[in-house]
Amino acid sequence: MDYSELAQSILTNIGGKDNISKAWHCATRLRFNLKSTDKANTEAIENLDGVITVVQSAGQYQVVIGNAVAQVFAALADLAGLANPDTAADAATTTEDTGEKQNIINRFIAFISGIFTPFLGALAGAGILKGLLALAVAFNWMSTTSGAYKIWYSAGDAIFYFLPVFLAFTAAKQLKVNQFVAVSLGAALLYPTLVTVMTNSTTLHFFGIPVVPTTYTSTVIPILLAVWVLSYLEPVLDKLFPAAIRNIFTPLFSLIIMGAFWQVFVIFGVHWTFVPLMMNNIAKMGYDPLLPILSAAVLSQAGAALAVFLKSRDQKMKALAGSSFVTALFGITEPTIYGVTLKLKRPFYCAVVGGALGGAIIGAAGTHASSFTLPSLLAVPTFLGHGFMGEVIGLIVAFLGGAILTYFFGFARQQQADYSVVSDQSDNTVMAPVEGTIIPLTSVHDEVFASEAMGKGLAIVPNKGTVTAPVDGTITAVYPTGHAIGITANSGAEILIHIGINTVQLNGQYFETMVKQNQVVKRGDLLTKFDVDKIKTAGYDTTVMVIITNTADYQMVKPTDATETSDNWILELQPKEIMEGAPANV
Repeated sequence: MDYSELAQSILTNIGGKDNISKAWHCATRLRFNLKSTDKANTEAIENLDGVITVVQSAGQYQVVIGNAVAQVFAALADLAGLANPDTAADAATTTEDTGEKQNIINRFIAFISGIFTPFLGALAGAGILKGLLALAVAFNWMSTTSGAYKIWYSAGDAIFYFLPVFLAFTAAKQLKVNQFVAVSLGAALLYPTLVTVMTNSTTLHFFGIPVVPTTYTSTVIPILLAVWVLSYLEPVLDKLFPAAIRNIFTPLFSLIIMGAFWQVFVIFGVHWTFVPLMMNNIAKMGYDPLLPILSAAVLSQAGAALAVFLKSRDQKMKALAGSSFVTALFGITEPTIYGVTLKLKRPFYCAVVGGALGGAIIGAAGTHASSFTLPSLLAVPTFLGHGFMGEVIGLIVAFLGGAILTYFFGFARQQQADYSVVSDQSDNTVMAPVEGTIIPLTSVHDEVFASEAMGKGLAIVPNKGTVTAPVDGTITAVYPTGHAIGITANSGAEILIHIGINTVQLNGQYFETMVKQNQVVKRGDLLTKFDVDKIKTAGYDTTVMVIITNTADYQMVKPTDATETSDNWILELQPKEIMEGAPANV
């Protein structure tokens, strides 16, 4: 995949860099806050090779890429002049508002996402490490008193223990306050002297006010509330102090005030998404019951993707289902959901049923997660202990349930035959790209084309130098010399329009290309102009070849019943008829 080319196409179709208010990426998606979503050409972006789908949610315009998202964003950052392409929370960008108001729920979801996304991979990796250590101890492969265990456990537990510090840093970025003041607040919660006092249940007094003993290691809500209040306090202090002393006194008074009112802040509750809720459960109870159940939902999607891979006769869908099946096993389900199961609808419903069955078994078993990680197959070691066998059975049921239900009930009959088949007959026909007289492809004066080695099709002797799109689709090849255009139809047909014989030697003279690579076009859109008379005068044959280069994907490619003149449909593509139970590629 050419990441720069894909990034350029995305940038063009979202309305250019001037339409970006904020941009960042997560594990699988490019995420944008656009000044105007009306300027974005969603259909064009979804048709780009390398894009799985586009999702508009939580006030964000999200382009789902998959595992290559970091490389695409890096290229996008270079093209648009965005900062810090490898840090999600640095969100790229201008200081202007999006121009579109978001409701409070969407803003809150975006806030939580921006806080956790930058170090979610580190959290997941640390959680898996702790789970593997628990597994090693359970099987007597390692002792908790050994040096290796203590060092590895420290590496796995550190990010959880010091979680308020990490959250302070990313929350400060989101709320645009002094990051070092915020981190100081997070570190104060974990200051050894206070931790020791609180652990011993000793009540401190702050100017006569009792401070209830509690510990804040691994907590989520207290530091988020603190930084949120700081986002209101800091601008007030900035206005209060002159510029000459602002850099010193604003942080000073921020720490004094936030420390003094800390116990007031922690009494407030707040709604949070699943990630902070699970982490809070682990911090407070030592376990979380949600993560094991969510893992069943993830595994059921993986099972559905496997079934699509086994049953699909469409090579593009088969490849996507195979790769997304693997990523889903390890907790990245967006390519699976948006590219496979939800796209085909029935597999998604089957996966939901499979996940529900597996989740019910896990819930009944009372399985607990001892550490946070991404819900996936890798999370299994964190479920050791109470209800572990119930987790194993539930995951198996979820995976097999999603797979079996999808394999037998997840496809409509037309889907079982071929995913590229559509009900509209016109989608399996090709319109003449030029006006002229139709002749057999085998009669053209070029051995490669006449032998049909490149695919079946026909030729047209043109009487007008205008080439239009023969199908709805995407331009996949634009030759610098202008003598040829490649286009992939929405139905999957790959069409080469070659203007003249040996006209590549003209080096673009007498040709004018009107489209560019990855441009989405409709039937009849102007693609190329060429001067018929001047090309003939230069001694070249102007015959236009129309070739279906993926002829092997069709049962038959044949001329229609059109007359000798190319004023109608000229080619009919008959998809392979694959009956239920027939082998692939029949």
